[in-house]
Amino acid sequence: MPPAAPERAPANAPPVAAGPDAADELRKFKAQLHRRLVVGMDLTALNALSREQLRQEVRRVAEELCQRSPNLLNQQERERLVNEVLDETFGLGPLETLMRDPTISDILINGPHTVYAERHGRLELTDVKFTDAAHLLHIVQRVVTQTGRRVDETCPMVDSRLPDGSRINAIIPPLALDGALVSIRRFGSKPIRAADLVANRSIPAEAMDFLAACVRARLNVVVSGGTGSGKTTLLNALSAFIPHDERVITIEDAAELRLQQPHVGRMETRPNNIEGVGAVGTRELVRNALRMRPDRIVIGECRGPEALDMLQAMNTGHDGSLTTVHANDTREALGRLEVMVGMAGFDLPMWVIRRQIAAAVHVVVQVSRLVGGARKVTKVSEVTGAEGDNFVMQDLFVFQQTGVDADRRAQGCFHATGLRPNCLERLEAHGHPLSVDLFRKRILQPGAPGAERSAWK
Repeated sequence: MPPAAPERAPANAPPVAAGPDAADELRKFKAQLHRRLVVGMDLTALNALSREQLRQEVRRVAEELCQRSPNLLNQQERERLVNEVLDETFGLGPLETLMRDPTISDILINGPHTVYAERHGRLELTDVKFTDAAHLLHIVQRVVTQTGRRVDETCPMVDSRLPDGSRINAIIPPLALDGALVSIRRFGSKPIRAADLVANRSIPAEAMDFLAACVRARLNVVVSGGTGSGKTTLLNALSAFIPHDERVITIEDAAELRLQQPHVGRMETRPNNIEGVGAVGTRELVRNALRMRPDRIVIGECRGPEALDMLQAMNTGHDGSLTTVHANDTREALGRLEVMVGMAGFDLPMWVIRRQIAAAVHVVVQVSRLVGGARKVTKVSEVTGAEGDNFVMQDLFVFQQTGVDADRRAQGCFHATGLRPNCLERLEAHGHPLSVDLFRKRILQPGAPGAERSAWK
């Protein structure tokens, strides 16, 4: 009877050998193993293998090389070393241990020896380290190359994505003084849905019911908020209410949206190539999307002159579109759209731009990251028109912060303001009527206390 296979050591298990000298020897042996692995494998034959077959072949060769030095490593160390080599070859190297942790939502790297992780809205320093600045740069370059991007001295900034959809941003020397600065915003394997946001006290059920009806009835919705506030998460959740018989076109700088509809066309911008030409921006993709017979257009983020083309689409038969903008308040979001439309280069009077925005945008949703890291929908506002230099808006649902608890986490409650939205007749005409009682002035208390700690990614 053959002996049982040895139990695989976890990837983050501590090395058996103790002391700094043993750790240095292990690192040196790992580097030697990686070099011998690359030299000894038939790269031509590997091109015909699938990714999983390739991983198995690399593991087999690595284990054979480890067995040639039985005096240096015991079985647990060999298993751990093989896992680390696989991470170096196919993954993010030392970061793989953090990527396997589902509680981590953000990974922030300040040079090769300083790595922070965010859990439940709080940053903490990890013990993850890269060998040196070159090691970190090598990992970043390999990751961004997979999506057709590049990062080097001539193009030291890059915005890309990982195979699991997580977003990665990197800036390298000479712009970063102490080694590459890398930010990874993770997205869980299971998308956060509307019911999850309600259960996590991120939005009251009444507000979600209203937004769901707006999306189904083809009202144009803008999600505004700051960096890391959860705009993309909410946009993903709202997109689930788009009927499955509609054609949706998504446009993003780095693909993050994960729509559940069967008929989705996804497009992604492209930066300049090494000769400095070939860039394709959001505005060009929006123009092209209008020729693709879309029912709805979803722009991951409006940040420039593409806002004009987005408004034109909303006003010319592509209602029901969704987008996000950076802003601190729902009213400021419309002001930001004014500025971005002005960046398009057309000499349009401001009152024309303002009326275009008021006619195109129906609802603005503000998302905020509060003290302690909780993300909440802090305001749902309806745009009812424009008068003079101002937009006419009314707040339907608001979150009012009342203080912080002993853990310095924001405390507060949601309110229905008592204002009746003007779009109720349109919702009813499209077959999605809502009771007026839904907007009755009162305090809303969804979910269970403390549930927001496991909220948005």
